[in-house]
Amino acid sequence: MNPYRYFIHLAYDGTNFHGWQIQPNATTVQETLEDALTLVLREKITLTGAGRTDAGVHAKSFYAHFDITTLLNETDRKKLVYQLNSFTNPGLAVFEIFPVKPSAHARFSAISRTYTYHIATVKDPFRLLYQYYLHLPIDLNLMNEGAALIMQYHDFTSFSKVNTDTRTNNCKIFHAFWEEKENERVFTIRADRFLRNMVRAIVGTLIDLGLQKISLQELRWIIESRNRSHAGKSVPGCGLLLEKVEYPSEIRLN
Repeated sequence: MNPYRYFIHLAYDGTNFHGWQIQPNATTVQETLEDALTLVLREKITLTGAGRTDAGVHAKSFYAHFDITTLLNETDRKKLVYQLNSFTNPGLAVFEIFPVKPSAHARFSAISRTYTYHIATVKDPFRLLYQYYLHLPIDLNLMNEGAALIMQYHDFTSFSKVNTDTRTNNCKIFHAFWEEKENERVFTIRADRFLRNMVRAIVGTLIDLGLQKISLQELRWIIESRNRSHAGKSVPGCGLLLEKVEYPSEIRLN
């Protein structure tokens, strides 16, 4: 019997997780959710996520898929959502479980992902786990010039972790922009895909630009060098939030 495939829509506070992907001797979102699904469904469940978020990174909207030999009707799925929310980590919330076509893939079927990065201009102890506090004055206009420059490129090797399993380091960025909000500066970036550590490395490099540690010409050189050691340091994961993952509507059944 061919298995049935389902998407699970969730969100998580990454503070107490060591990222999405299972790793030894660490609490991860994937392992937490797989264990819960396996327990409730009484069938070994393996999840495939929309991507890999690092330790401390948060997700407002995240998707994963799993296969199961049992057909789950709407009532079953709603009950499952309730059960998962009842006893999983309080930093994790499940919104919906829905059937998809057998070919649908949480990672490869996604057509875009949107992240925001939050820099606090005023230290707030109640938001310390969700912002990167930077008290130094930075030139946001210059950083937006840098963001526009980055959008001209497709190869982002300079902003990727080395020795990853990706076949290509090419990405298409649709939007990249900084804006000033109440007591924080927020960077929004949307692309078809992201490399591991890419957003945090881009933000760190644009901060160097905003602090005038590098020039726009040097930023161009960094990108074209395709060398991670030339780019800025990765900013802390706590300020990074996966806002949205988009899929073609036709992957969904019912």
